[in-house]
Amino acid sequence: MPRAFVFDAYGTLFDVHAAIARHRDAAGPEADRFSEIWRLKQLEYAWMLSAAGHYVDFWTLTERALDHAFARVPSVDGALRATLLDAYFKLDAYPDARTALAALKRKGRKTAILSNGNPRMLDGAVAAAGIGAQLDAVLSVDAIRVYKPRAEVYRLVTGAFSVQPGEVAFVSSNRWDVMGATAFGFRCVWVNRANAPEEYPEFAPVAVVRDLASLSTLEL
Repeated sequence: MPRAFVFDAYGTLFDVHAAIARHRDAAGPEADRFSEIWRLKQLEYAWMLSAAGHYVDFWTLTERALDHAFARVPSVDGALRATLLDAYFKLDAYPDARTALAALKRKGRKTAILSNGNPRMLDGAVAAAGIGAQLDAVLSVDAIRVYKPRAEVYRLVTGAFSVQPGEVAFVSSNRWDVMGATAFGFRCVWVNRANAPEEYPEFAPVAVVRDLASLSTLEL
């Protein structure tokens, strides 16, 4: 078994669409489209800034992406801005997240989060989910001011745990994140909750699962 299990945060442990889900009635019939735009622009801003050699923290990008979503979907009332941001700061964890972390800790494994989120965002989400006691580390790209899938980000894990890349199991629902972590040398598990098509065939994960429930029983 790997010496450390490291999890992406947003989309893997925390439901990125939970903010809209809590306020679906207020958001109206285009709530799902609005949430998709919000998420995609958040990631796009991170990737493009990194490609250009610049850094803006992830909370600021989350705010900017939300404003873009309001502009693209004017049927959603802009008065919801503060409410949605508060909900995003305290996103719901997936029900299987706590179970998976607890199972790994019972087996004596090191566990961590590696995320694009800044420390304040991650502290808020971890506290709201009540999973802090099951994590040995919460690692943020803010420490090096560059976003995934740059290799420098994944190197934060090997430095924190004094391990080689092959001793790390990296778990993410984002296929592009699995690609970056696989290229770095991690043993990756893709949590394909949405039954998305395969991508990046040159950087295949060692396992694909539909949820986190069976993670502790995988042969990695």
